[in-house]
Amino acid sequence: MIPLVVCDDSNMARKQLIRALPAEWPVTISQATNGQEALAALRQGLGQVMLLDLTMPVLDGYETLAAIRAEGLACKVVVVSGDVQDEAVRRVKELGALAFIKKPADPETLRSTLLELGLFDPKATPTALAQAAVLDELKVNFRDALREVTNVAMGRAAALLAKVLNVFVQLPVPQVNIFEVSELHMTLTDAMRGERLSAVCQGFIGDGIAGEALLLFHDSEVVDMAKLLGWHPKDDNQTSEMLLDLASILTGACLAGIAEQIDVRFSQGHPQLLGQHSSIEQLIHLNQRRWRKTLAIEVSYSLEAHNVHFDLLLLFTEDSIKRLTNKLNYLMN
Repeated sequence: MIPLVVCDDSNMARKQLIRALPAEWPVTISQATNGQEALAALRQGLGQVMLLDLTMPVLDGYETLAAIRAEGLACKVVVVSGDVQDEAVRRVKELGALAFIKKPADPETLRSTLLELGLFDPKATPTALAQAAVLDELKVNFRDALREVTNVAMGRAAALLAKVLNVFVQLPVPQVNIFEVSELHMTLTDAMRGERLSAVCQGFIGDGIAGEALLLFHDSEVVDMAKLLGWHPKDDNQTSEMLLDLASILTGACLAGIAEQIDVRFSQGHPQLLGQHSSIEQLIHLNQRRWRKTLAIEVSYSLEAHNVHFDLLLLFTEDSIKRLTNKLNYLMN
């Protein structure tokens, strides 16, 4: 039996990945929710092979690969990640990963990759029952499922942004919360008090799911953004045009990634500038009627080696939650 570690902070991602394993691969499965737990498992001899995510709290995939190399731990690592930037693939291979598979892992792609690396013998004794036992123990809730779907979608958006700006985009773990409108206002105000912002909003609707994508740009970073794009805006009108273009790239790619995974087709409205050079309090006051009780997903993108980051909020209407739950239940089960 081959000791295998599946390392990902998402129960949903681990469930999808374990479900995608070849049924006849004779493995004993250990799970880790971050790199620190994975390293502990490797030190105990529980991981001859590891399937490793990149975007995780405590210790991410890059740091885990670096630690494996530094400690000389004997483990063959295949990265399975939603961060599909070309630079991400290059970096993990440089750190010692044998291969990179994009999330959610396609069973045939995973099988062929394991075969190619000599990690899997299709003539081995089937162990599907052992894998089924692990899957039965993995419980996935709505928030975890939505967070993982968003994680994959934001990775695709980051890959597109990286190509447009010729930079490496750093991705956090997305935050998923259901807010009353007053709580959303409080959260935004606390996070961005004292900053001057420009905000772009883009509505979306499809298959009973509706909401708005809200992208917040920090005024102090707009000049750096313009330089990366090769723009030289002469006034606020040209600056707003640049922000609208960036918003279309980010929100469009992120929504497309979510839609593909939950099998819906979103129609998107034209991006609109909600406010320019405004405080978050002013933006909230101008738009408070738009946001009632809402499901909010918060994603922050940072550009490596640049003082630039974007705050993206996906705000789903309360009426959308039931339909979204049904869609995610299909993925979870």
